[in-house]
Amino acid sequence: MAVERDVLDELHRLRNRVPQVTGSLAATVDGLVLAHDAPGAEPEGLAALTAAALGVAQRTTDATGRGAFRELLLRGAHGYVATYAAGPAVVLTLLADARVNVGRLHLEGRRSGARIAELMAAGGDGTRTGAQPAPGARTAAAPADPARPIGTLPVRTPPRPAHQPRPSAGGHRRPV
Repeated sequence: MAVERDVLDELHRLRNRVPQVTGSLAATVDGLVLAHDAPGAEPEGLAALTAAALGVAQRTTDATGRGAFRELLLRGAHGYVATYAAGPAVVLTLLADARVNVGRLHLEGRRSGARIAELMAAGGDGTRTGAQPAPGARTAAAPADPARPIGTLPVRTPPRPAHQPRPSAGGHRRPV
């Protein structure tokens, strides 16, 4: 439980450094809550949505050749949702007001993500170490697999065809 307490302390420090951050959550890439400081938000639901968004973000970065997942920023009419990699099995999600300085949000989010990654590496594999799960937290059948790249979900994807389909005769052709 010491690791989760340290992660929660880091979330509190982050919110003190950036007052426009209205909530923060550290979760496994499988969608399990490690620690949260998000009044008015449902942490379990946010963690599950973060895991789903990570799967899409990872596939997008792979498909576009942009490398491993680092961060994801969503902007809504009333503010931002930012997600940062925090090691191989943990992500940090921040909720911020629309008036937040996005550069500052990125700077502090990246710093906190790195700090959380250090805490998790020093204290465990991202799973709870105590005998009792956190109140309201879901329990996992297996801990997060640190060998799996961050943002990937344990799902199957169909294999890509080994060849490119040829255009059919008489099909549309672009003018040269």
